[in-house]
Amino acid sequence: MFSNALKKLFFLIIVKPVVFIGLGVNLFNREKLPDSGPAIIAANHNSHLDTMVLMSLFPLGQLPRVRPVAAADYFLRNRLMAWFALRVIGIIPLDRQGQAARDELFAECRAALERGEILLVFPEGSRGAPEQLQPLKKGVYHLAKSAGMTGVTTVVMHGLGRSMPKGGSMPVPFNCDVVVGETHYPGDNATTFIDTLNGAFEEQLAQCLTRRVEE
Repeated sequence: MFSNALKKLFFLIIVKPVVFIGLGVNLFNREKLPDSGPAIIAANHNSHLDTMVLMSLFPLGQLPRVRPVAAADYFLRNRLMAWFALRVIGIIPLDRQGQAARDELFAECRAALERGEILLVFPEGSRGAPEQLQPLKKGVYHLAKSAGMTGVTTVVMHGLGRSMPKGGSMPVPFNCDVVVGETHYPGDNATTFIDTLNGAFEEQLAQCLTRRVEE
């Protein structure tokens, strides 16, 4: 209960003001976000800010059930960061070093979905070059299929790669877009599903105002 209260307070006092006032977010299709789990949000990944922006889209009362899936080697690398990531943000640490079998890799994720939680995943696997999509990995397909064909809602963010790119330590105020897409369900073919997500990402990127300005 203490962790949940701390999480809500952190987002109320710090994160939401930074995201919606400091950065300035153009938010499209907020109503398409799932309001309950089990559900998976699949988003592109360009910035340290991505997770905070995604979580800020949810009401404070829903935040305890919103769980980012994040790299264990990065977020658990020291005691202070591990405490903050686990107790305040509520991450589900993921071993991306290839040392765990698939069933073991997703065990905690499936357990969270069974509890009716909403997972935030980045199918690209890691942050890429600012505002550039990387090839999507098939892990999101296997997770969604193994968890009772859980729906995957696509979200595209644009502009955060300039606000706080890989290697940056302080956010710079740049206007950014967040476009929520449709919910997709895994079928019997991983490649087909990933192609569907890729197509959705491209369509949502085309709606971003900041991308049109750059062009």
